[in-house]
Amino acid sequence: MSSSLASTPAGAAIVLAPPPAWRRALRRMLGHHGFTLGAIVLGLVVLAALFAPWLAPHDPYAQDVARRLIPPVWHDKGGWDHILGTDKLGRDYLSRLLFGARVSLAIGVSVALISGLIGTTMGVLAGYYGGRVDAVVSYLITTRLAMPVVLVALAMASLVGGSLPVVIVLLGLLLWDRFAIVTRATTQQLRDAEFIASAQTLGASTPYILVRELLPNIMGALTVVATLEMAHAILLEATLSFLGLGVQPPTPSWGLMVAEGKAYMFFQPWVILIPGLVLALLVLAINLVGDGIRDLTTPDGRN
Repeated sequence: MSSSLASTPAGAAIVLAPPPAWRRALRRMLGHHGFTLGAIVLGLVVLAALFAPWLAPHDPYAQDVARRLIPPVWHDKGGWDHILGTDKLGRDYLSRLLFGARVSLAIGVSVALISGLIGTTMGVLAGYYGGRVDAVVSYLITTRLAMPVVLVALAMASLVGGSLPVVIVLLGLLLWDRFAIVTRATTQQLRDAEFIASAQTLGASTPYILVRELLPNIMGALTVVATLEMAHAILLEATLSFLGLGVQPPTPSWGLMVAEGKAYMFFQPWVILIPGLVLALLVLAINLVGDGIRDLTTPDGRN
């Protein structure tokens, strides 16, 4: 220690190495309380959905009418055998909530992928080429925005019939407009950038420029839109299931659980409060994560 101090020139400042990039990014994420809270809740829901077969205390499809409408454990008549009680057919509520998380997350992710693929393709082509392509895409976006999503989804589901694949495809074909609007605007801003001009000068093909140069620079905006559409799709699925045109029984669905419990809401209010609260928490968590990603990816790094 003494030799190192002796070799240091008098008055010289000690320069500390900056922390690595991953540590700075982690510090920023942990400093954003909304993002941290949303990520924790979303992570817990994802883990519960992945390990539902091992966490569920009962078969979510097993019916026992003799044990119907057992209240949760905090109620005077509740018990630890059914922690969150049972529904009108005697099915364990906790087990159906865990498996219902799988349905909600599967719908949210699948719809975001389908609508994201459609909307991103249309928006990138419209923003990059402009002209007639932009006019056609803008007309399609305007037409889509003129159609109310819920009414169109209800009409199509009533014609085709409600099921999990139908809900995924239907919502995927209806929720692409936000992806198209965002990607079109960002592509218009980047198509004259220097790195795009350099790639064109070097003779890169248009597909190469769009996929390798343009898309990586708009992934931040796409991620934010994807989180918003995931939450939107989960709410729409719950709406369709509540009206009987979404996921059909006996498949566990949080919206369907609310619909099945509405007849008992004045006498056993927990039958709709529990799935409704879990659904609200999931949507809130996804929105908090999306809002946090937006804040963390801005140049000024606002929290």
